[in-house]
Amino acid sequence: MKKTVLSIGLAFGSWSFAQGQCEEIYLKGSVKDTAMAQSFYNLMVINITTQQGVFGRPNGDFSVYVRPGDRIAFSVKGYGKKFIDIPQQNKCSIDTLVYLSPNIQKFEEVQIYPIKSLEKIKAEREELSMRETRTVTGVNALSSPITFLYERFSQKAKSKRQVAEMEHQDNINNVVKELLRVFVSYDVVYLEEEQFMAFINFLNIDEHFLRTASDYDLIVYIQDKLEHYKYLHPDLFK
Repeated sequence: MKKTVLSIGLAFGSWSFAQGQCEEIYLKGSVKDTAMAQSFYNLMVINITTQQGVFGRPNGDFSVYVRPGDRIAFSVKGYGKKFIDIPQQNKCSIDTLVYLSPNIQKFEEVQIYPIKSLEKIKAEREELSMRETRTVTGVNALSSPITFLYERFSQKAKSKRQVAEMEHQDNINNVVKELLRVFVSYDVVYLEEEQFMAFINFLNIDEHFLRTASDYDLIVYIQDKLEHYKYLHPDLFK
C-alpha cells in the first residue's frame, strides 16, 4: 500500500515538472521614472493578492517571490501606481522593467481666513451701530470695491442715510461671517466659505439679537436656521 502511494506521488511530481508549472516565481527588476533619472527611497512592491509588501532599493531595483495569478502593484509617493499580473509560465523567474509617471497635481486657489476668538467677535457684535459714512475721493474701484460702490451710490444723489444703512448691513454680515468661520472650525456647523453669503441673507439675523445674545444662543439659533436652509436647498448639500 505504501509503495502504491509513493508511486502515485512520484508520477504526479514528474507530470507537474513536465508541464513546467512553477508554484513560486522569483520576480525581480527595476522601477524607472518616465521623464528623468530618479531615486526611489520610498518604493513599495505590494502583492495585492496576498496583501503583503516589501520595500525596493533606493536605485529602484526590487526582488520578491510571487505565485502565478498574483497581482503586483508598484507604489511610489508622488507617482501613479503600476500593476502587473503574474502569468502561468515554465520559467520560475521574471526580470522586468517598470516605468512610473509622476502625478501632475493642479490646485485651485485657496483663500485663508484668520479665525478670530469668540471674545473678539463678541466685542465687535456689541460695537455694531449706525454711523454716517465719510466722503472718499479718488477711490480705486479694484482695491476698495465696496467703498467705491458706496460713493457711486452717494454721487447719484442718494441720501447718506441709505449709504450708512448699506455700510451698516455690510458690518453685520462681516460679523456673522466671522461667527460662521469660528463655528465651522469648531465643527458646530458644516458650511463651505462660498455658501456663507447666501446663508447669511437667508438668516436675516436681528441686529439686537446679534449684539446681545450669548454664544450658546447664537449657536442654537444658527444651527436651527441651517437645518431649515438645508431642507429648502438640499441640492446645495449633496
